Amino acid sequence: MTPTAVETPMQVFEHEPFLQVTWRDSQTSARGFVVIDQLVTGIATGGLRMRPGCTIGEVAELAREMTLKMGAYGIHVGGAKGGIDFDPTDPRAEEVRGRFLEGVRPLLERFWVTAGDLGTQQEQLDQAFARVGIGETSFHAAVVRSDDEAEVRSRIQQAFNTRTEGLLLSELVGGYGVAEAALAALEHRDIPAATASAVVQGFGAMGGSTALYLEHAGVKIVGITDAQGMILNTSRGLDVELLLSARSTGGVIDRSVLREDDVERPGDEWLDQDVDVLVPAAVGHTITEDNCDRIRGRFVVEAANVPTTPEAEQRLLERGVVVVPDFIANTGAAAGAWWVILGEVVSPAGACSRLSAQIRPLVRDLLDRADESGMSMRTEGILFSKENSQRLIDEYGGAVAFRDLFPALEPEQQLTLDEEPEAGAGTVADVAETVVHPPSGGLPEAADLTESPLETGRQPAAAFPAYYPGEADESASGQP
Repeated sequence: MTPTAVETPMQVFEHEPFLQVTWRDSQTSARGFVVIDQLVTGIATGGLRMRPGCTIGEVAELAREMTLKMGAYGIHVGGAKGGIDFDPTDPRAEEVRGRFLEGVRPLLERFWVTAGDLGTQQEQLDQAFARVGIGETSFHAAVVRSDDEAEVRSRIQQAFNTRTEGLLLSELVGGYGVAEAALAALEHRDIPAATASAVVQGFGAMGGSTALYLEHAGVKIVGITDAQGMILNTSRGLDVELLLSARSTGGVIDRSVLREDDVERPGDEWLDQDVDVLVPAAVGHTITEDNCDRIRGRFVVEAANVPTTPEAEQRLLERGVVVVPDFIANTGAAAGAWWVILGEVVSPAGACSRLSAQIRPLVRDLLDRADESGMSMRTEGILFSKENSQRLIDEYGGAVAFRDLFPALEPEQQLTLDEEPEAGAGTVADVAETVVHPPSGGLPEAADLTESPLETGRQPAAAFPAYYPGEADESASGQP
């Protein structure tokens, strides 16, 4: 059908946030914000960022995105976000973060589960929680609702401290999901991964793992950008593992490792590359009305939050360029964390297997809907998430919970740390059957729009060749 219009999340998913809080620091000029967009089961989730110029509007937009993410993946939790307008490199940053946590403590005790985000590392956040006496983890509001808090803390510590290919769960599962979304989109258009090419803008945790897992699947990564510009190799592609080994904690690549035919180009030239997939994995509002006409790729798969403006997405839609929206593609880190918290998976391998099993049919189904309606994939995804969020509220409750956050599992479904596959057992297909799927966590049930993706006869993710090794490093004990 002829593409029509891109509607923004605010148009399609219009509602007032449940709660907005503004905090003012008593000792600096810092201001902080919390927006709880929606409560499900009496709880909401979203990271805490710290950056100069952060605004309540930015935080509200990101909180809305978290609601969409949870709805799309059928997780019975609402969306929230926190932000602090302060420089994270300032020597006073840790003290500011601590005072902010104290200021919004009532929310953190029972309602808001937060995590690391831009300018805030997870380890910093957990340490700040401990210093101000809230708990041992920023997931505190969820942990205290469990009947066995010690078991949940142990599960979180093991899952989040296990390394796979040198990456922690928080570093790998987000990019793994973006790669899976891109591969599903390519497959939907009958483009084999082995013939596809991609450019990744940004080489931090999300961009680095996205590039790695796309490369593992056979996609040629021809360009990667960081703060110093773009590294390009259109003939044989880049050696992603080599570049990861030379990456700083800030995502900057040491150019001394470049091969003879790797070339350096200005950073903004990533938009001009003739590739199948463009992955914006850096900051928001990167693709705008002013530069979107430079894009030659077939797909824009959003690893960053809100990297494409509505005006740019409309122009891309009219040209037949598909934007796989952020709340579908980059939800892996948030979903993986919640599956661990709820005990539905207990390892990076389990999280990736579960994510692949959901994201591939979800992407294909939303693309089918977009093809049929002529609307953008974002609009179809928002409608899907909205309906699914309402189903979760009806089933679990909103501000007041009707059911417990931790669903009761049948004895044969219960998964303990001792039951996790041993190292070496480890592909996605190997571990797929060990992942628990309680009734709340399967693919969303907004099935009256189209038939359920699991009932279309398409192969499950485990039927595809597994390129994720799923093994912990031999040196990693899995203990904090």
